[in-house]
Amino acid sequence: MNYSANPPFASTERLVAAAMPTVSSLSPASGAAGTVVTVTGTGFTGATAVRFGATAATSFTVLSDTQLTVTAPAGAGSVQVTVTTPGGTSSQFVTYTYTAASVPVLTSVVPGSGPAAGGTTVVLTGTGFSGATAVRFGATAATSFTVNSGTQITAVAPAGTGTVQVTVTTPGGTSNGIPYTYVTASVPVLTSVVPGSGPAAGGTTVTLTGTGFSSATAVRFGATAATSFTVVSDTHITAVAPAGTGTVQVTVTTPGGTSNGIPYTYVTVPVVSGVSPDQGPLSGGNSVTLTGTGLAGATAVFFGATAATSFTVLSPTQIIAVAPVGAAGPVQVTVVTPGGASVPGATYFYVAAPLLTAASPVSGPVSGGNTVTLTGSNLIEATAVKFGAVAAASFTAVSDTQLTAVAPPSAAGTVQITATTAGGTSNGVSYTYLAAPVLTALSPTLGPLSGGNSVTLTGTGLAGATAVTFGSAPAGFTVISDSHITAQAPPGAAGPVGVTVTTPGGTSPALTYTRVAPPSI
Repeated sequence: MNYSANPPFASTERLVAAAMPTVSSLSPASGAAGTVVTVTGTGFTGATAVRFGATAATSFTVLSDTQLTVTAPAGAGSVQVTVTTPGGTSSQFVTYTYTAASVPVLTSVVPGSGPAAGGTTVVLTGTGFSGATAVRFGATAATSFTVNSGTQITAVAPAGTGTVQVTVTTPGGTSNGIPYTYVTASVPVLTSVVPGSGPAAGGTTVTLTGTGFSSATAVRFGATAATSFTVVSDTHITAVAPAGTGTVQVTVTTPGGTSNGIPYTYVTVPVVSGVSPDQGPLSGGNSVTLTGTGLAGATAVFFGATAATSFTVLSPTQIIAVAPVGAAGPVQVTVVTPGGASVPGATYFYVAAPLLTAASPVSGPVSGGNTVTLTGSNLIEATAVKFGAVAAASFTAVSDTQLTAVAPPSAAGTVQITATTAGGTSNGVSYTYLAAPVLTALSPTLGPLSGGNSVTLTGTGLAGATAVTFGSAPAGFTVISDSHITAQAPPGAAGPVGVTVTTPGGTSPALTYTRVAPPSI
C-alpha cells in the first residue's frame, strides 16, 4: 500500500523542532589545555558535544539551558568553541585562545613528614595546578590526589623511606620539589584518658597519657578534632574535648601513625525531678532521695549553695543524699555530673522545729478522750502529737500557732506533750492524768429539807474538784485537801439522794445523803 507525500489529513501530534544553540561568551577566553571554561549562551539543554575547533572536549557539564562548564582539550592558537544539541550546532564565532601553560610552582607541603607506610593526607600549595596530571613523592606517584583549585592539591602519600621531593606535573611541565620526610617513628600508644566523660557541649580539658606523643599532629574524639591540644611531654597531652554525643574513641596521631583508641563518653546534663522527703530540719542530717535522669557519675549534690553532707548514687535515676545544715525556707537541690549541673526546679524546704508554750486544759481523766488545745509556733506541718510516749488519739493543725489533740488513755501521773514536724520534735508541756475521785464518807449523812447545813465529804482525789452535786442539784463547796471537801447541802425533797464529786479525772461513785422532814406538831 502506498501513501502520498502529502496525506489529506493532519496528525493530532506535532513535532517541535529543538532550538539551535547559541554561544555568546567564554570565561576565561584563553588558557592552557585542561583549563575549566564556563560557556554562556542559549539552548544548551541536551547538549551532546562541545568542540574547541575540530577537537571534542573529553568532559563537560550542562549547568542550565544557558550555561555549561567544559575542560579545554589539547590545542593551539585561537579556535571556535561550538555546542551541539539535537537542534544543531552553534554558529557564533566565539573563540578560545590557547596560551602556553606555565610550569607549576610548589610553595609548601603540609605536613612535611609521615610514616614510612604512607597513607598520610598532604596539602600541596602553590600556583599553576589546573590540569595537574601527576603528583609524585620522589619517583613514586601519590596513592591518589585531588586538584582543589589552581593553587591547592590534596594528595595521599605513598609508602617510602628517607626524604624525597614532592612535585606536581601539569601540561606546562613539572614543578620544583618540596621535601617530604618518611619517618620511622613508632605508632603512639594511648593508655588513659582522664576524665573519661564530659558534657555534650564539649569544653572539658582531658589529660591523655601514653607514649610517643612528642610530635603529635592531631588529637581526635571519634572523627572530630579536639578543640585544641598541648603536648606536655612525650607521655602527656592535654586536649579540650569538642562537642559530641555517645561514646567515642580518643586517638593521637603523630608522623608514626595513629594510636589505639580509648573510650570517652559524652554525658547529658542531669535532671532532678523528685525530692523525697521535700522538707527537713534546720540541723540537716536527714536522708533525702533524689530521682531524675542522668545522675550516674554524680560528683556533687547541693542544697542551695551548700554541699550535701554525703551522697550515694544508687542508679542513673536515683541518689540518696544527707541534707546539710540550712536556714528556714526553700532551697534548690542540684546534682553535678560530668555532663554539667541540673537546672533549678527541685525544691527542698528547711523547716524550723516546732515550739509549744501551753496546753489547755492541763489535766484530764486516765481514760483520755478529752480535747486539749496546744499553743506555740511552727505547728502547721505537724505529723505527730504525743502524750508522753503515746500518740494522741487524733489531732488537728488549726494554724501555725495552734493544735487540738484528743488525749489517749494513760496511767495517772504527769506526762510531757510534744509535737513533731519535718523540722523536728518540740519541747514538752506538762499534762496530768487524774484518777476519778472516790468518796468514802459523808458527815452528817442527814439534813433538813431546807438545806444550808455543812456536810464534810471524805475520800481521795478530791483536790481538783470542779463540782459537788446532791442528786442533780449542785452544791457550793470548799476544797480543804485532796481528801476533804466541805459542801453546803442544797434544799430538796425529803428522802435520800446521791452525793458525787467531779474533778478533771471524772466523777466519783455516789454516797447517800438523806433529807429529813421536821417532826409534825
